[in-house]
Amino acid sequence: MRYLLLQIILLVAFAGTLHADKRDYIELAQQGWGYELRSTMLGRDMAIPVHINGRDLVGAALCLVGERPHPQTLAVLNTFRELLKHSFGHPTPMRYAGLSARDCGTGRTVILRLYSGYPPNRDLSADIDWLSEVHQLGLPQGRAYLVTSPAMAQTFFGRRGQGTHIVVKQPAHDRPGKLEKDFHKSILLEELFQSFTFGMDILLYDKSTGFLSKLQETPVNLQRLPWSSHEFMRALLNSNPSGLCAFDIFMMHAVAQSPADQTIDPGFIDYIDRQYDHLWAQADETLADPQFAALFDEGCSTSVLVPR
Repeated sequence: MRYLLLQIILLVAFAGTLHADKRDYIELAQQGWGYELRSTMLGRDMAIPVHINGRDLVGAALCLVGERPHPQTLAVLNTFRELLKHSFGHPTPMRYAGLSARDCGTGRTVILRLYSGYPPNRDLSADIDWLSEVHQLGLPQGRAYLVTSPAMAQTFFGRRGQGTHIVVKQPAHDRPGKLEKDFHKSILLEELFQSFTFGMDILLYDKSTGFLSKLQETPVNLQRLPWSSHEFMRALLNSNPSGLCAFDIFMMHAVAQSPADQTIDPGFIDYIDRQYDHLWAQADETLADPQFAALFDEGCSTSVLVPR
């Protein structure tokens, strides 16, 4: 999971419904998409150019490796793929390739490694070595990489394009309880949303203001808790929305339609400012579509906008 410094967001909550004006949402868009890359993976060839646009993965295939998808995982993936098609206008093909990322092939592919037991550190290292070979990432061969959280996503830029790798823990039981269902859906959705839009995490220190985006999260220390423990799941679930918010759907439409060359450019925010009402009309229509309802967090998927 990626982190950015937070600028304070001022929101007004009333009767359980979030109220925010245009300025608040544009500020949030700037925090999630108007970032600068301040660091890079140690050992990367710095001569390789980096291009960041949330549309770069439009039409890319989703290749599943590792464990076969749990029924809940599959349901979330299929619904999110439909949301991508609805927002971006292109299908996202998906298949299960087996245990190795090498079986995914060399086309425009997002690799999603699924696991339910111990973190697949050795497999992650092999996957990144393969991506480095295919895309000429310039990473040192044979380095060991660690799975540092139950779900994490990385995009690498190479001389032969970019490669995106996601690793997500899924339910270990055939019939997970509600807590486990909510937890695993939440972490999978977060990595999918961030990977397919290039939005970045936003730290929110005062949770009482209410969440407006899946990108927002409150800091929590979970270092001593096993990832499979209920204490860990509850704490992580309470640190950010369990599903997508109205703002996130708004931003999917903005990313899909913006003419900006990169979504980290100021021109992207200028586009949102100009097309604000049009984009919200599209977001409202999407939020009202029952086929996507399972992806939304009820606490933040309905917003009342207050004029500036």
